[in-house]
Amino acid sequence: MSWANPEYFWLLAILPFYIGYFVWKHFTGKRASIAFSSTSVLDDLPGNYRAKLVWLTPLFYMGAFALFVTALARPQLQNTTVEQYVEGIDIMMSIDISTSMRAEDLEPNRLIAAKQIVAEFIQNRDNDRIGIGVFARESFTVVPPTIDHDLAIEMLETIDMGMVRDGTAIGVGLATSLNRLRDSEAESRVVILLTDGMNNAGEIDPLTAGELAASYGIKVYTMGVGSRGTAPYPVDDPVFGRRYQNVSVDIDEEMLQEIAQMTGGRYFRATTTEELSEIYGEIDELETTEIEEIIYRDYEDLYAPWLFSGIICLLFGFVNERWITGSSLLER
Repeated sequence: MSWANPEYFWLLAILPFYIGYFVWKHFTGKRASIAFSSTSVLDDLPGNYRAKLVWLTPLFYMGAFALFVTALARPQLQNTTVEQYVEGIDIMMSIDISTSMRAEDLEPNRLIAAKQIVAEFIQNRDNDRIGIGVFARESFTVVPPTIDHDLAIEMLETIDMGMVRDGTAIGVGLATSLNRLRDSEAESRVVILLTDGMNNAGEIDPLTAGELAASYGIKVYTMGVGSRGTAPYPVDDPVFGRRYQNVSVDIDEEMLQEIAQMTGGRYFRATTTEELSEIYGEIDELETTEIEEIIYRDYEDLYAPWLFSGIICLLFGFVNERWITGSSLLER
């Protein structure tokens, strides 16, 4: 509850003066102030009871005054309605699932680290439609852009190496994601492409796919994953069990930078799991969702009960003074 005119409460400062005046009038020796006419209905009551009833009159008047002041202050009940217009973003996560993603320079390995961080990214994008595509030598869509983020994360967990033939067809992977976004009516459309290698397969050149993204107005963030130099790669030997060998890390950063630049995106390099998480956090901040709020406020006046209560209180005071006691204290 709120008050439209709370300044009227200052009028309550008059009450102490009224109380003081009444007490002064009552105790100045003018005992006639508690005298009763012979026609009073309380003539048969003892004097001390009749004297106590005299005090009800100012109490009723003070109560009425306080209630009238409260009504003047206009108590109100505020009902607020908020309408939100959300301009979401359509995002496709394009993830490299070639066997090189098994390298363990990111913990526990590149693919698992990417899946965990992508899941966190999806959970933070409440108002966006997010889809997932994967690529190696071929590419396919795991889940199209959807607002059902639980489904997207559930499908993300099923991604693994070996789902398609091995290789790195970056152009095909990007084109698959573009195909999912080209007919989208979202104001902003984004592809986040993650790879750990160089394009070595596919019928579509990555730069051609980048030009296609630019023509569609789709922004592409490219991401190279892997340490610089070499990375530990697990090899399962049937005789000696699992062993590790250092493999060269070759990422075509120049090509990835060019794709990002021509589409208005950015290129990132992640050499550790922590850096990969920071990169997705940075993209999360760069691609903010526009939310427009329209607030409607409706006020319901609640002064009527206070006003009516004040009138009743005033009437009781008048009756108590004129009809019951038969004399007016304030006139004596």
